[in-house]
Amino acid sequence: MSVFAKATASRSARAAWTGVAIAGVSALLLTACSTGAPAPAESEPATDAGDALPIAEGERDLALKLGTILPQSGALAFLGPPEEAGVQLGADDVNAADSGLGVEIVFRDSGDTTTDTATVSVTDLLSQDVSGIIGAASSGVSKTVIDQIVAAGVIQFSPANTSADFTDYNDNGLYWRTAPSDVLQGEVLGNLIAEDGNATLGLIVLNDSYGTGLAQFTKDAFEAAGGEVVAEALFNEGDSSFDAQISEVTAANPDAIALITFDQAKIITPALVGSGYPGDQLYFVDGNLSDYSADFAPGLVAGSKGTLPGLDTGTLGDFTDRLLAVDPELTDYSYAAESYDAVVLLALAAYAANSTDGAEIAKYLQQVSGGTGDGEKVTTYEEGVALLAEGQQIDYDGPSGPITFDENGDPTEATIGIFQYLDDNTYERIGDG
Repeated sequence: MSVFAKATASRSARAAWTGVAIAGVSALLLTACSTGAPAPAESEPATDAGDALPIAEGERDLALKLGTILPQSGALAFLGPPEEAGVQLGADDVNAADSGLGVEIVFRDSGDTTTDTATVSVTDLLSQDVSGIIGAASSGVSKTVIDQIVAAGVIQFSPANTSADFTDYNDNGLYWRTAPSDVLQGEVLGNLIAEDGNATLGLIVLNDSYGTGLAQFTKDAFEAAGGEVVAEALFNEGDSSFDAQISEVTAANPDAIALITFDQAKIITPALVGSGYPGDQLYFVDGNLSDYSADFAPGLVAGSKGTLPGLDTGTLGDFTDRLLAVDPELTDYSYAAESYDAVVLLALAAYAANSTDGAEIAKYLQQVSGGTGDGEKVTTYEEGVALLAEGQQIDYDGPSGPITFDENGDPTEATIGIFQYLDDNTYERIGDG
């Protein structure tokens, strides 16, 4: 089976979650051939209402309990606050709709792959009879618990897993994600580095499914554009010294260096620049694109670039303001929209199924996302349940984008943002890949 990404024509405009049109957003289409999430009998997903599962009309009386395993500690802890804020905001909106379905969230820590925090958290959540678990953020962490979750008949729904390995994972149709596969981000990053005029590239890479997968897709795209990867140095989660990797890569004198890491970038970046490598020739990724204003000397990475999946939150009306109402300390919004949409989609699917059983909810996730059913477009939970209560099909688009799941539980459209660091080591969006 193969997974490939291809840039498609730009959408001229689409209705944003707030109802405001977003113009000029580049869509990337992900096509995959594999087993996984529920699909119709034919290999191609259903495209019309006649192939969709029926939705019973009438009121509901459902109590949906969801857990989270998002990073409160570990190498991705900077992603925890926006993701948890997104989850909480989603639950608040579902509960405010007074639809007959209420959501309860049980927040737990995922840690990282150096601990067994995720396993402990999952065991606790399963003992509380949750229908779904949102997380982990790290693909490596998700791999340590996915079998445990799906064996219990519970949905695992990640807002940030990007490893391509999950596309055809044997998950009994219970693994879903609102983040796109790294096939997409790797293509955008590799092409960006080449388009910036770099002929040679070095890579410093976290040795796990996320790091090595994204590195490979980046390398493939960069070399397809005529570039050459001249060095690739791996390190393991938990390592605290990166002198060997820095020496190996800088010895090859690459035009650019891509850091495919988590928060290890806080150590690697100053050491790289301190060794004499230009800070503006570095490239960051979703695992480490962060506000470094409190960590680096002013101007250390000014001019460097990075990539991060997701729409521009600045175009989403009051979404970021509403996140700040949940957590006033937020300074980063990475994967907040994807986390919000995970809650809303699970709630809509539970309402459509009129059930809080994980397997029954999973049967409707592709359908309520617009992947099957030919439903009417909705942009809020409240709009969606109003139609579902009438037995109608829906196609939910949220703040993270169109979503539209394929039969593997992957979103079929995604936008990869391109960012550049400023003199104060904060970053701003400069375009879409």
